[in-house]
Amino acid sequence: MITVDEMRHLEELSVEHGVTKLQLMENAGFGLNNYLKRDFSLSGKKILIICGSGNNGGDGFVLARYLLQEKFDVNVYFVGSVDKLKKESGYNYFILKDKFNEAFVNRFIDADIYVDAMLGTGVEGPIREPVSSLIDKINASGKIIISVDIPTGVNPDTGQILDKVVVADKIYTFHDIKMGLAKFQDKVTVIHIGIRV
Repeated sequence: MITVDEMRHLEELSVEHGVTKLQLMENAGFGLNNYLKRDFSLSGKKILIICGSGNNGGDGFVLARYLLQEKFDVNVYFVGSVDKLKKESGYNYFILKDKFNEAFVNRFIDADIYVDAMLGTGVEGPIREPVSSLIDKINASGKIIISVDIPTGVNPDTGQILDKVVVADKIYTFHDIKMGLAKFQDKVTVIHIGIRV
């Protein structure tokens, strides 16, 4: 298991060994695409990927691009702010906007599969709107719920639920299981993203 600080340190070491953060994000989204297709039947299913401004959202943008390239029925709901996008997330947001602008929606819509790429390891303090209401809507949907890296609302190091949490059916985390996922291990699949140290 690994802490958030340890993961960030490994990412920095990986950059020193020639694997950029942009490449790590690309690998994460590509891995998500492969595992999602492996574990779930996506044909004929409507998928809504809900993305925040951080790296978690960036992983979601990359996933959306791969799925859309393969003609799956995907919409993206961006709940962050463009001016708060992290460097790598912003790069993937604008690529997705350029290629698949029609996939973006500005509200929560009905879907068969919901992908939570809202906060990930960046959660701090009480959950604010619109994320708080989205957690409620996702959990009440009765549909398949996927979380990217860590469910929104879970402290990635302690597992503490700070306010409310996305109740995921499946969690795809990267490189190693985060400490905060200990009690969710039966739902977790680890995706290796090419970290080099």
